[in-house]
Amino acid sequence: MTGSTLIEICCGSIDDALRAEAGGADRIELNSAFFLGGLTPSLGTLQECKRRIGVPIMAMVRPRGGGMLYSEAEYATMLCDAELFLQSGADGIVFGFLNADGTIDAERCRRMLEIIGEKQSVFHRAFDVTPDPESALETLIALGVTRVLTSGQKPNVSHAAEVIQALIEQAAGRIEILPGAGLDEYNLAGFVEATGTTQVHLAPMGVESDPSTSRNPVITYGGALYPSEVTFAAVDTELLLRMRSRLNR
Repeated sequence: MTGSTLIEICCGSIDDALRAEAGGADRIELNSAFFLGGLTPSLGTLQECKRRIGVPIMAMVRPRGGGMLYSEAEYATMLCDAELFLQSGADGIVFGFLNADGTIDAERCRRMLEIIGEKQSVFHRAFDVTPDPESALETLIALGVTRVLTSGQKPNVSHAAEVIQALIEQAAGRIEILPGAGLDEYNLAGFVEATGTTQVHLAPMGVESDPSTSRNPVITYGGALYPSEVTFAAVDTELLLRMRSRLNR
């Protein structure tokens, strides 16, 4: 851990996780589909990470993009995924359930927490669309959630330093506040100093190339935005090392 600041890295693949550990990550959030904000990773990815990586791994359970109000079938799938991840050694589960009005669905959260048991539980950035964040935080505290990942209800958490500081004060040690979204090598140290946070969630991404599809560049496998098929986002170990260095200074 860098000083008193724990660094969690958002990882979308086994290679991301290996690079994150090489860059000094203290904890990993394992997911997939960065473009959609992070979805459930494969069981094989989690199992391979546990074989190769020594730092704690939080496994995302989110079956699709586009909100956090799930059908009964989606909800059942999420509970099943959580059980399988925990059986395979996940150190915690990242999840979020909302009602149609954006408030926290406490009943569904309670069932997920029963499955998680003594492992760590993380309520993700579904928190950032709740209509009353102070009340939402008290709900999560009452449920016994380990921590909440939040950008302070702003697109970039660096613009919400006062909100994060207030949430940390409200939490008063009853739940961990994990700030994330938009922190980079230039604003990280100042944000930590301004808020007093003891942990941060980072996504130090670079771009990697994969030439296997370049013979026919008119083909794309993505949606309407038609992302490039010859590059993909990946954790940048050197960038992470620079960020840690700035925190040290």
